[in-house]
Amino acid sequence: MNKDNQIKKRKGLKDIWNAYMTEGAMYDDYDILFCPTRLIAAPKLIYTWIEALKIHKEMYKKNRNYKIDAFVCFYIFDQYFDGKIKGVWADAKRALKILKHFKGIITPDFSTYQDMPFPEKIRNTYRMRAFGYWCGKNGLEVVNNLRWGTRETWDYCFCGIEKHSIFAIGTVGGSPRYLADRERFEQGLQEAVRRLCPHTIIVYGSANYPCFEKLREQGIRILSYKSATANYYDRRRQENE
Repeated sequence: MNKDNQIKKRKGLKDIWNAYMTEGAMYDDYDILFCPTRLIAAPKLIYTWIEALKIHKEMYKKNRNYKIDAFVCFYIFDQYFDGKIKGVWADAKRALKILKHFKGIITPDFSTYQDMPFPEKIRNTYRMRAFGYWCGKNGLEVVNNLRWGTRETWDYCFCGIEKHSIFAIGTVGGSPRYLADRERFEQGLQEAVRRLCPHTIIVYGSANYPCFEKLREQGIRILSYKSATANYYDRRRQENE
């Protein structure tokens, strides 16, 4: 569905919901934007937003045109990337200036906690797609992050993602590490595969779970990337050997 994305210019008008990101967009159910996958090759490395900020701080001093052959993800607590002042949504143009020094992004993992109000969960899904769509228009390679909660989130959480493509998920939080949450995670993953028919799934964190082995047996490519925490402990072990 196409929409007229032009903002009428009226005196005193302020774009308080980042409508500029949506120019030329197509929409799915719940008015969630389609965010096309824009990927040339699988990421060599994936850094979190926190790591990317540290890299930017150091590299920018030496070379303002530096380039890093890595993707940036947002599988961290929301307060580290979604602040009211310098968050990637609140100050998206600043974030884009930093992200353009990297090859691409996995779209922000705005949380959809089970105990969040229903409208907030839809809004955060919308923001994932809108931010990714806008970054793609600005030259970044983009892979959609997929986040689901309990069964009612299935109505909207798969919206805006291409079928027969690739998406990314994070396993560094509670799911599927904790047994109490694993069944919900596995059911949502099965539904994602049924609806989206991906040829590849990027996993940030461990993919050493039976559900991923079953997907491999179905011919789906699973690309697993160690989390920042896992890399930290790997370095610690190497230093102590």
